[in-house]
Amino acid sequence: MTDELRSPAASALRTFDTERRGLDALEAAMRRTGDDGLAAAFARAVEAIAGASGRVIVTGMGKSGHVGRKIAATLASTGQPAYFVHPAEASHGDLGMVQSDDVVLALSWSGETVELAAIVTFARRFAIPIVAVTAAADSALGREADIRLVLPNADEACPNGLAPTTSTTMQLVLGDALAIALLESRGFTARDFRVLHPGGQLGATLRYVRDVMHRGERVPRIDAHARMAEAVVEMSSKGFGCVAAFEGDKLVGIVTDGDLRRLVKAGHSLDTPVQGVMTRNPRTIGPDALVAEALERISHKISALLVVEGDRVVGIVHFHDLMRVGAV
Repeated sequence: MTDELRSPAASALRTFDTERRGLDALEAAMRRTGDDGLAAAFARAVEAIAGASGRVIVTGMGKSGHVGRKIAATLASTGQPAYFVHPAEASHGDLGMVQSDDVVLALSWSGETVELAAIVTFARRFAIPIVAVTAAADSALGREADIRLVLPNADEACPNGLAPTTSTTMQLVLGDALAIALLESRGFTARDFRVLHPGGQLGATLRYVRDVMHRGERVPRIDAHARMAEAVVEMSSKGFGCVAAFEGDKLVGIVTDGDLRRLVKAGHSLDTPVQGVMTRNPRTIGPDALVAEALERISHKISALLVVEGDRVVGIVHFHDLMRVGAV
């Protein structure tokens, strides 16, 4: 083996390539249709977890257990209550963490992990659904599971083919996919996410609007006598979902993407004047107001505020700006 092939960078690249092939195989498996394929099983798993009134009890031994802890944390942080239960501790009292309305998500590459027996038996006894993540559908775990998420066989990145590497990457990615699918099925928003991630929030809400607002040419503006077609261009180019309407230097209204949708739905032309569509007396805030006040004024219907100083529009602050500084 040449020095170049022995280099740490070359080793890293071989690892990347091997694990990437594993993910390619996982993607291919998910793309295959059929009632007995991964995609169908994945859909059933999402439905089972979303329909359960309890938590997701994630379990696994060794490296699968470490991945399971991360999956449980990701599920919990995206609004799906989840706990990790160590399978070896389960038979020493931790089975009390598992309730009849839960769903068990068990990870085992071989499906023959002896330590899982206690929690699997308990789940079967009390009719608690089991979702298995395994590479062996006909393993002990696979046979006992209600839903089997079968991972494709793939080479480990370890040159000895022993250290769990590609296998745990596939488990981790499938767990992420499960969390995101559940998140989307619930309509879990960025606002919901921030509720569960409040770190640093107090300091952020005590900042001033002028510290986070957009200024100058970034403020979307249009003449109130212009056509809506022009307003659409300005709205799209600035990306705030709204455009301020002026008569001279005077702010007279605002047009939002909601106004645009209603205009199109009613069958009106984009030649309609802005002043015929705009909302007069738009909601505004001062640059010296606290971010906390901006947060109070922003709602699901109003995602941006024009920042006004005296009778001048000096900026715009969007909900995403409040998220960026950790205020939401």
